[in-house]
Amino acid sequence: MRKKKVYRSIGLMSGTSLDGVDAALIETDGHGYVRPLAFHTLPYDEPTRKGIRACLGLRERTHPQVLEAERILTQAHIEAVKALGTQADVIGFHGQTIRHDPENRFTLQIGDVALLAGETGMDVVYDFRSRDVEAGGQGAPLLPLYHRARALLDEIPLPTAILNIGGVANISWIGPDSLWAFDTGPGNALMDDFIAARDGVPYDADGALAGAGKVCEPLVTLWLTHPYFGRPTPKSLDRDAWAVFGVQDLSTADGLATLAAFTVESIKKGLELLPSRPQAVFVTGGGRRNGFVMKALARSLALPVQPVEALGWNGDALEAEGFAYLAVRSILGEALSLPETTGVPHPQAGGRLCRAE
Repeated sequence: MRKKKVYRSIGLMSGTSLDGVDAALIETDGHGYVRPLAFHTLPYDEPTRKGIRACLGLRERTHPQVLEAERILTQAHIEAVKALGTQADVIGFHGQTIRHDPENRFTLQIGDVALLAGETGMDVVYDFRSRDVEAGGQGAPLLPLYHRARALLDEIPLPTAILNIGGVANISWIGPDSLWAFDTGPGNALMDDFIAARDGVPYDADGALAGAGKVCEPLVTLWLTHPYFGRPTPKSLDRDAWAVFGVQDLSTADGLATLAAFTVESIKKGLELLPSRPQAVFVTGGGRRNGFVMKALARSLALPVQPVEALGWNGDALEAEGFAYLAVRSILGEALSLPETTGVPHPQAGGRLCRAE
C-alpha cells in the first residue's frame, strides 16, 4: 500500500474566550496519522482584547473597528508563528469569529491572510467555516474529525466524549463507527464577561470565587428554558447568544456560581442528546482549569470527568492542532465536516488557500 504524504502544518486559533493566540506545529497525513511537535501561546494584552470585543456581533468586514482589530490580531498571529521558530508546509489560520449566525447562513472570521502569508513566507489555509454554512450546515464545531483521529490513534475505549469548554462549550461523541458533535451551550464566556465587568479581571481563577458563592437555582431553571436547548442536533451558536437576566442582582460570588451551574446543566442536557452515554468525558479548553466547574460536572454527569491531559494530550494546544490538521485535509480536498457534526447535507470540504509570495 502506498504511504500517504506527511505534512508539517502549523495551526492557529483565537477562540471565543478572547484570551490570546495558540500556535501548534504537527506532522500529519490529514487522515489517521498525527504527531504534535511544538506549541506556543501568546496572550492578548487588554487593549487588543477590548478592541476585538468591540467588534463582536458586527457583520461588516470593512467597518473601521473591524479593520483595526484585524490588523492588531493578525500581528499577534504572526508573532505566535515566529515564536515557534520553524517553517511548515502550510498554516491553518482560523482567524477570530466576530459573528456566527448559521440560521441565516452567515459566519464571519476576521484576519489578514495575505499579511500572514507574506510575513511568514508560508502558504495559508483560511475561511474554514463558510462553505459548510453556505451549504446549510452549522459551521461548527469543526474539530470532531481531529478528536476522532487522536482517539483512534491512541486506542481510547469507545464510546468516549471530548468536551471543549471555551467561550462556548461543544462536545464530540466518538463511537466505534460514528461521530456526533454540537455546541452544548455556554462555556466560559458568561463567567468571564461577568467577572471582567465586576472586578476587572479576565476570569475566575480555578473557580475560587464561584466556589465561595451560592447557586441561584431559579435563575438556572429560567435560563434553561431557552429554545436552543430544545433544538435537535447538530446545532451551534454565537458566544453572545445568551441574555442571562437576573444575574446582575447577585453578588459576584453568587453570580459566578450561578453562571457556572448554567454551563454545567446545559452540558448535562447535551449529553442526553447523544446516541449513548460515553464511558468517560475528557475536557479541553480553559474550562478544564476551573475546579468548581470540573467538580460540578463530575457530580452532575455521574461519569468520569478528566482533563484531556489524562490522555497525554495538551488541552491548551488541541484546538490549534485541530486547525493544523484541517488545513492539510483542505489541501487534500477531504471533508472538514459531516452531516453528524454540523448538519451539512453531505460531507463538506472547505477552506481557501492563500499562497505565500
